[in-house]
Amino acid sequence: MAGIRTFTVERANSALPLVRRIVQDIVAEHPRWKDLVSRYELAAAGARPEAGESAEQLALRREIEVVAARIDAYVDELSEVGCLLKGFEDGLVDFYGVHEGRLVFLCWRLGEDAVTHWHELDAGVAGRQPIPADFAAREGAPR
Repeated sequence: MAGIRTFTVERANSALPLVRRIVQDIVAEHPRWKDLVSRYELAAAGARPEAGESAEQLALRREIEVVAARIDAYVDELSEVGCLLKGFEDGLVDFYGVHEGRLVFLCWRLGEDAVTHWHELDAGVAGRQPIPADFAAREGAPR
């Protein structure tokens, strides 16, 4: 666990106002990035490779790079907070936590009011389970 910032449920919830704003920005920008990439791919499919990139392709690539850089900056902000973006489209975020002496993820999704779920590191969102009432009492406690 060295070098990993861990959160309690309470601490993760207090970080949510900032995390929510950042994730809203990511979720808003991501469809634009996808649209630009699709438009670039369509332009490239109709182009002659030996002619190089067309003016349209070059313009789209520049826009893609600008939007991607903005999204990357938002992801870096989340990393500075200490959490990990797990879903660009649904705004899924994991915070490292310690439960019964083991590292777990405290899980939050854009639209949720608070961090109310957790899962094992290898379980992913499919293993997401509600945080029981006694979870806080067992945070960090060895098994």
